[in-house]
Amino acid sequence: MTAPTVARHRKPVFHLLPVAAVDRLTEDAVTVTFDVPPDLREDYRFTAGQHVTLRCELAGDTVRRNYSLCSSATSGVLRVSVKRLVGGTFSAYVHERLRPGDEMEVMTPTGHFSPPLSPDNAKHYAAVAAGSGITPVLSILSTVLELEPHSRCTLIYGNRTTSSIMFLEELQDLKNEYPQRFHLIHVLSREQQDVDLFHGRIDGDRISRLLDTLLSVDDVDEWFLCGPFTMVEAVRETLIDAGADGDHVHRELFHVESAPPRRTPAEGDGAATASVGASAVRIVLDGRATTFELSPDADSILDAALAV
Repeated sequence: MTAPTVARHRKPVFHLLPVAAVDRLTEDAVTVTFDVPPDLREDYRFTAGQHVTLRCELAGDTVRRNYSLCSSATSGVLRVSVKRLVGGTFSAYVHERLRPGDEMEVMTPTGHFSPPLSPDNAKHYAAVAAGSGITPVLSILSTVLELEPHSRCTLIYGNRTTSSIMFLEELQDLKNEYPQRFHLIHVLSREQQDVDLFHGRIDGDRISRLLDTLLSVDDVDEWFLCGPFTMVEAVRETLIDAGADGDHVHRELFHVESAPPRRTPAEGDGAATASVGASAVRIVLDGRATTFELSPDADSILDAALAV
């Protein structure tokens, strides 16, 4: 099978795309599939692991969010998954109001969390993901299995319970379609497993135990880690300590744990007092520059940037 032509480098731009489907994945996650017209299909051709930026107007504000594409790069399907977050303006809109036929601005795909693929490769790809970190990993692994018939994949996927596993059926379908080439390991933190090793959170110690029993560092060519910052950094450190080449351990962060509670202003504190010591922050994302003010006791830079 011939690998698809690598998506050409281009300046990212927004286009208004109709929503083709909104499908329920779990209690707090849905997938959104966009209908890409023929004249824009080349612009939205993507490589496995890339993401898109969604933009819309909510309550008079322009809201932007980045989401990884979660379909195979060969499918021609532009699909993202949106997990509902407490207090999340955009995720609430998607879950409660977005319907097929609605339109949304979607930036052309960007990102570099993508392995170079070739049908001549005979590699072992291993991924460690947690929660919504599965989205780029699903795209990468499903594309590898389809395009590299001599390669194999291992996925260690952490969730709370079976019911919270995103893409559970699709992962099982991949396992059934490629039983000799796809090894799937579910690790659940709030549901007892038959094997104690698969019960708990994914951390450095658990990865060390998995490396001792099921998966050798020397047997893996490329690692892909995606999920909470603490998990990703702990797993990366453990892999490198075990002998993995850091150049072949690829990371993408999907969630930064909550910062310490913000200071509650005392009586008499006002806006002027809260802004004392504020810093001007400028971020550039996919060619778009935004500047905002961040006070010392406000959200983290990442949280504040996501709210812009």
